[in-house]
Amino acid sequence: MPNRLAHESSPYLLQHAHNPVDWYPWGDEALQAARALDRPIFLSIGYSACHWCHVMEHESFENEALAAQMNASFINIKVDREERPDLDQVYMQAVQMLTGRGGWPMSVFLTPELKPFYGGTYWPPTGRMGMPGFDQIIVAVTDAWRSRRDAVHEQADELTRHLAESASVERLQTSPVKADAPDATLAPDTIVGYLRGAAGALERSFDFRYGGFGSEPKFPHPVDLRVLLRCWRRFKNDGLLQMVTHTLDRMAAGGMYDQLGGGFHRYSVDARWLVPHFEKMLYDNALLLSAYTEAWQASGRDDLARVVREVADYVLRDMTDPAGGFYSTLDADSEGVEGKYYVWTPAEAEQLLGPERADSFCRVYDVSEHGNFEETNILNLPKSIADCAKLMERDPAELQAELAASRAVLLAARAKRVPPGLDDKVLVAWNGLMIDGLAQAGAALAEPRYVEAAARAAEFLWTSLRDERGRLLHTWRHGKARLAGYLDDYACLGCGLVSLYQATFDERWIERAATLADALLKHFADAEQGGFYYTADDAEALLVRQRDLYDSATPSGNGMAATLLAQLGRLLGRSDYLEACERTLRMVAPIVERAPGAAGQFLLVLDGWLGPAYELVAVGRDADTAAAAFGSLRTRFWPNKLLAARPTKSQSAALDELFAGRSAPDDVTLFVCQQSTCEAPVRGQTAIDAKLEPLSK
Repeated sequence: MPNRLAHESSPYLLQHAHNPVDWYPWGDEALQAARALDRPIFLSIGYSACHWCHVMEHESFENEALAAQMNASFINIKVDREERPDLDQVYMQAVQMLTGRGGWPMSVFLTPELKPFYGGTYWPPTGRMGMPGFDQIIVAVTDAWRSRRDAVHEQADELTRHLAESASVERLQTSPVKADAPDATLAPDTIVGYLRGAAGALERSFDFRYGGFGSEPKFPHPVDLRVLLRCWRRFKNDGLLQMVTHTLDRMAAGGMYDQLGGGFHRYSVDARWLVPHFEKMLYDNALLLSAYTEAWQASGRDDLARVVREVADYVLRDMTDPAGGFYSTLDADSEGVEGKYYVWTPAEAEQLLGPERADSFCRVYDVSEHGNFEETNILNLPKSIADCAKLMERDPAELQAELAASRAVLLAARAKRVPPGLDDKVLVAWNGLMIDGLAQAGAALAEPRYVEAAARAAEFLWTSLRDERGRLLHTWRHGKARLAGYLDDYACLGCGLVSLYQATFDERWIERAATLADALLKHFADAEQGGFYYTADDAEALLVRQRDLYDSATPSGNGMAATLLAQLGRLLGRSDYLEACERTLRMVAPIVERAPGAAGQFLLVLDGWLGPAYELVAVGRDADTAAAAFGSLRTRFWPNKLLAARPTKSQSAALDELFAGRSAPDDVTLFVCQQSTCEAPVRGQTAIDAKLEPLSK
């Protein structure tokens, strides 16, 4: 008999629809039941690709005896963290305060007033290896609620007070100041200090052997890599570029990268990028698209461009809904086994390729009888294919062609296996990141398929994920959009639209980005302290109203909002956007200074704030002539430039101030602008190329 989750749209919630637990989705019915029955709430938060979420479900939530205890003692609520990141932020912080660590599945007990008083992450069904069993937790919490209610409420009140304090801006400041108070936080020398400090901190944590930062488990940190690229360019420190390319090379050679199908898994459980946590997240691949594209522009290395193409092709092939949006996640598990879909044995390779080709393939991709992962093999490249060709005394081009054909055979065979579960919901924020990455990659590589896919997704989001007021909705699945949009939905989609405009010069994208920025200022801004709340002013009121200031697996909502406002402020001449961006940067300056590893997106904005930052405005007889003015500029790593182009006779009012009085009746003309001031026009492609060449270095 299905429970209440059977009526939900989230694949994660639907996975639990046949548990014997009497699950509720988050909503009025559950909250009213907790108050009416005077029961604590057991809140369980996870997501569809979470391996340990599956484990806890099978061990505990499918256990009839444990489910009966849960149903008798609690109101049980199951939440998809990807649908409700606002709830996840609040209660994950509570769990971290209680236990010193966090993760998913996240398990927390609340009073009927929604105040947390006890929590943790994964609990086994019975105690083992020093961990309490979930059966013991149920008994202990039930006993405390019945016999020590005052102590429970005291703990809940104290924890709620700490949550409220942690959400306050004043807590960021060593000595509290207003966000618009005059100070030196954005002085040029201070920003240079922030950037040098960030580069130094990243270098100190860098793994010079395997690339990346810290030890296992090892995450990709794409935004930090982009910060290092800017520091390399600004400070002329070639070691920083080498750190970036070494990391990207090792990731792309490791098992964290899908050597057959393209795309990156979530992270590596070891220091050398061999054994991944096999889930694939849309946002990781979006952010890595941008990082690899910029690294290719900085280094000129075609092997990095190959990874860009393979990741983009993977997304277009496997993660794109027919309606145009991009799916969220591929699970780590298939047939209940993590990684089973991706691993190989020598016998499987020989059966598909024949003995000789299989021998070459296995030698190159580290496939052996003893295995490199649980007696089977994760494909990876311990040596480059060029080095393998030397060792095997093979012609490199011939070996490359043979391996490409072998990979195609294995990929086709893999497609016949039972695939990992697909979470096919479309999330606006993650789609915004992917639109951004595809637009950047497509423009840089002159690959129209990627730009077209980004434009199709953007049009889909704009037409299918807004309510009757024109406000964004957060999630869509199978034709149904729901849940009010969050800060990162507006900010990430807005940034994606700005990149899409620069790839196409279609002004509807910039108009829509401005609409989103206006909504940020109206519904999310903290006019008193600066920065933005994570939820809108008319959203469901939670225990505390969070801000989302720190980068995690994705850039912070405030970091993306500052990025959007800085770009649009410059393009549209909107001082209100620039002032809001400045107030945000002043507010988060203590984070940037003390924790640069959690402030990468802000550092990208600060690098642009420091400048030089150019607006390059091209006008031509027609749209193609104007767009062609930038020529090979797109292949160069030149951060902090913004591109605009239009024909002499145009278009919408969005960019009228930028193009006011500018025309090119006879030849293409370029205007180079900084801080609302433009130099004399440069006419003709030869003169434009000569002008841009020194500026781009």
